[in-house]
Amino acid sequence: MSGIDIVYLWVDGADPAWRARRQQAYAAWAQAHPGQLALHGNVAGRYRDNGELRYNLRALERFFPGHGHVYLLTDRQVPRWLRASSRLTVIDHASLMPDASLPVFDSGHIESYLHHIPGLSERFLYLNDDVFFGAPFEPAFWFGGEGDGRLSVFTESTLQDELQGLRADVAAPVNCATLSRQWLSAQYADYRHEPRLYAHAPRPMLKSALHVLEGLAPAMFAGVRATVFRSWQVPALLPDLVPRWMVHQGLARSRMLDPLHIASGDAQAPQQLEELAARFGSLPFFCINDTCDEAEDDDPRLLRVAATLQRLLPLPSSFELG
Repeated sequence: MSGIDIVYLWVDGADPAWRARRQQAYAAWAQAHPGQLALHGNVAGRYRDNGELRYNLRALERFFPGHGHVYLLTDRQVPRWLRASSRLTVIDHASLMPDASLPVFDSGHIESYLHHIPGLSERFLYLNDDVFFGAPFEPAFWFGGEGDGRLSVFTESTLQDELQGLRADVAAPVNCATLSRQWLSAQYADYRHEPRLYAHAPRPMLKSALHVLEGLAPAMFAGVRATVFRSWQVPALLPDLVPRWMVHQGLARSRMLDPLHIASGDAQAPQQLEELAARFGSLPFFCINDTCDEAEDDDPRLLRVAATLQRLLPLPSSFELG
């Protein structure tokens, strides 16, 4: 085994019991926090299960068969097709997070606890289920090779305008970058901010580094752990602050890589899915983001994505029931 564990967050937004919890929680949260919902922070597409996890695990076994243990974080749910395995543990939110904070519908809140997963390896990869490996996994590419143990964290090539403060009308990654610049500049006199967004990618992590950062920034961790839904005023920490801090500490290096990022609701999606098929096997990773928002589950745009994944990854993984 590689000693590199894998952590996923997963939710089935069609589950009636979960849906009722979400509706009840949102009614209370929105009343108590008017105007705080982040852009696209509570659309159905954020929680829709398009079968991504099933294909993600297929891609994991195909391209990284030597992976470590797989941890799947869920809220009182288990995929119907999931086979019990000694290599996979389902962790319920209630076993990792305080009862008083539940239920939670903000991934930034949930992921702030990843380094507290019992038994998690020092080196691990955190994946949203819409980010897939698309080529054979090379540990040195992600976690450093001989003489350079730095992690690789990936930024997009596009330069970003630096905003003075957090804003309700910008995408979540932009607010995440603004928070990072504010906190790191205040913390370190020699900090230089790279005005690029971090790619939606598998995220290599060091468990010990996350514990150190939590000790350095307890108020920020407490803030994100007070959210119930995604708030533009409380950006997530793992997508941007954590990699920037690791780069500044010499634990990681920033590499520019524009991944194939497919937004299922965009007009260009059909062409991008064809590009994915043509380049599959040579892409270190790719992302298929559900931007169909409130569409029905049988929307042709979603069915197109499912058909593409089935074509590229037809073989069931060992994690699937027959």
